[in-house]
Order: sequence, then structure tokens, then C-alpha cells
Amino acid sequence: MESIETNFMKYYQHSFDSIEDYLHHRSPYLLVKNIVELSDRKIITEASIKGDEFFITGHFPGAPILPGSMMQEMSTQTAGILIAAKYNPMEEFNTHDPLFNTWALGVLVKVNRARYRGFARPGDSLKIVVELNEQVGAMFDFSATVSVGETKIMQNSFRLTNILSKTLQGED
Repeated sequence: MESIETNFMKYYQHSFDSIEDYLHHRSPYLLVKNIVELSDRKIITEASIKGDEFFITGHFPGAPILPGSMMQEMSTQTAGILIAAKYNPMEEFNTHDPLFNTWALGVLVKVNRARYRGFARPGDSLKIVVELNEQVGAMFDFSATVSVGETKIMQNSFRLTNILSKTLQGED
């Protein structure tokens, strides 16, 4: 396991076999299905829309489309994987025990903008590309795109932060 120091913080780099090892999210809310590429400042993931997801079944019955908020969540989960892999303040990290980790990684604190330019429908495969623009301390600024085939259907920018787990759990 490698460690790096940036902006006076020490980060550990982790490599896992499954997405569940990077994120605390679980089905049915785990939206990212596959990691295509992962580097220090960029990550590409994939997701697919089957049509029976809880957020599709009641969203425009007769003309089901993926809600924009779920595209935002896909980009946030993708960025969370990058943080857990490359900018993790914990040497030991376990997403299978909800009380194990000292830090909650990749908590959404700001959406700067989101532009929606198309739709994702049942049967579509999505490519989520997230780039780390800036990192200062525990704050991470990202930009992302979600595409179906070669068509970009969403662009956004947002910020995530790492906070103490006890704060997320309401103990602080």
C-alpha cells in the first residue's frame, strides 16, 4: 500500500477487487457497476439501466427515463471511488462494517452546476467520466459527464469532502 502527502495531509492508496470495497453504498442504491479506468485525477465507470430500478418504475410511466438526480448520484459515487482509492486518509479501510472507518469519504457538499442534454432509458449503458480539478485538504472539486454511447447527456461540477464518521452518524 502506498501513501502520499498533499496539502499537509497524508493519504493512503487502496486497490480493491469490487466496487463495494470502495463505497459504503449497497443495492439498490449502488448505481455504478464497473470501473473502466482509474488514475490519480480521473476515473471512468459504467452503469446500466435495466428498467426495474426503484427510481425508474414511477418516473414518467409509459416513457421511463433515468432521473437527473440519479445521474448526479452516479457521478458522485464515481468520484467517491477515486477518493477511496487515491485520497484515503485511512490506512485500514473497510466498507463492509459501517462502524469501522474513522472517516466518511466523499460526502456531497455542493453542486455547482448540472446541465442535462438528453435521456437515459431502460436498456442503455452509461459511461461516467469524473475528473478531479482541485483538492485542498479534505475538499475535492470535480467535473463529470454522463454519456450514452457517444452522446453526452449530462455535465456537472460538484464538491465532495471527507468528514468524521461520527459527524455523519449524528454523534457530533
